[in-house]
Amino acid sequence: MHEVNIEEAVETIRAKDPRYQREAYAFVREALDYTQKSISKGSGGRARHITGQELLSGIRDFALAQFGPMAMTVFEEWGIHACGDFGEIVFNMIEIGLLAKTEKDSRADFENGYDFREAFRKPFLPSDKQDVPGPEPKATRT
Repeated sequence: MHEVNIEEAVETIRAKDPRYQREAYAFVREALDYTQKSISKGSGGRARHITGQELLSGIRDFALAQFGPMAMTVFEEWGIHACGDFGEIVFNMIEIGLLAKTEKDSRADFENGYDFREAFRKPFLPSDKQDVPGPEPKATRT
């Protein structure tokens, strides 16, 4: 099987779909590896397919560890505003052969993941500010 050059593949993806920065694709790949390692620890070290919901959970944990309170800001810079954007990135990577999927996988798996403010801002707010509503998140661009 031909090895896919990741940089070239991402440039090909971005030529067709420029919504997301190249760093977003690298991050999703790293978050997938992080999630795979986390899940395989709990299953005796055996690798298995990761669902969209599992990947979203791993993305959240990895982003908080990597970027802390700046996670949402970083994602906005990359064109990511909601969980559905991660699904678009994943399926762009699948279409070019960087990732694989099962018949059960779909973009819809990423649509109702979590609220970005809850996931990426709330953990860093003082306890007296935890219930203060923030601005509405931007909708995913299509």
